[in-house]
Amino acid sequence: MEFLSYLISGLSLGSVYAIIALGYTMVYGIAKMLNFAHGDVIMVGGYISYIALSKLGLPVWVSVLLAMAVCTLLGILIEGLAYKPLRAAPSLAVLITAIGVSYFLQNSALLIWGANVKSYQSVVNGTLKLFGNQLSISYVSILTILACVVIMVGLTVFTAKTKMGKAMRACSEDKGAAQLMGINVNKTISVTFAIGSALAAIAGVLLCSSYPTLVPTTGSMPGIKAFTAAVFGGIGSIPGAFLGGLLLGIIESFAKAYISTQLANTIVFAVLIVVLLVRPAGLLGKYVPEKV
Repeated sequence: MEFLSYLISGLSLGSVYAIIALGYTMVYGIAKMLNFAHGDVIMVGGYISYIALSKLGLPVWVSVLLAMAVCTLLGILIEGLAYKPLRAAPSLAVLITAIGVSYFLQNSALLIWGANVKSYQSVVNGTLKLFGNQLSISYVSILTILACVVIMVGLTVFTAKTKMGKAMRACSEDKGAAQLMGINVNKTISVTFAIGSALAAIAGVLLCSSYPTLVPTTGSMPGIKAFTAAVFGGIGSIPGAFLGGLLLGIIESFAKAYISTQLANTIVFAVLIVVLLVRPAGLLGKYVPEKV
């Protein structure tokens, strides 16, 4: 039963990574940039839901919607002010800007909410007992896994069936050609940031519910690991981000349980290096030769 317990724990953690990685992979797939401030949007979502739940006493679903709304607006604002002016700039300039935005969000949170650790109130409590109470699964874990699957399916259908989703795929293939076909590339990229930031808010709520502490740097390490998951699965691929997140969570859970909690992160990144040596584009990524 211990093995099954660790597997479910890994799936729950991996589901959080997968939701965050979906935001990373969508932005990279369409805008061809790495938004390293994405992890800090998770932190903002956690703080907004914390205030709504603990300070204002609002219902859980209201706190989640409020966090999504604030993070969506924040994502659009970040894209419009920080990244849109750099649309034609070298990738290094965009990368440095993303790091700057990340530090700006962390220090803003420090000024607004302080450095003290906040105790987060979980959005759902209780455990499910199975096999004569030998296996306990928290309802938060179940909710996290289900939310990840629903989001994955919803994004897949959205990108395949809707007009905006098809515009996103067109921009991902060739922004210049998409613009010639009448697609508003700037609007499409803004919508992508909005969706990714809304997902970050959901991830923030689920992450803080599973690990009920909140500080201004809460989103930093999960953000880095989610980016690792996106690369692991094949950055730019929605199924790849989903698979990479789940596998990363399972590897981390088993590494902590059977090897060492101190070496768990080392093992996770070592596995990433090995996978990229064998498949440089990731598990589900496709190698696209650069045209010159």
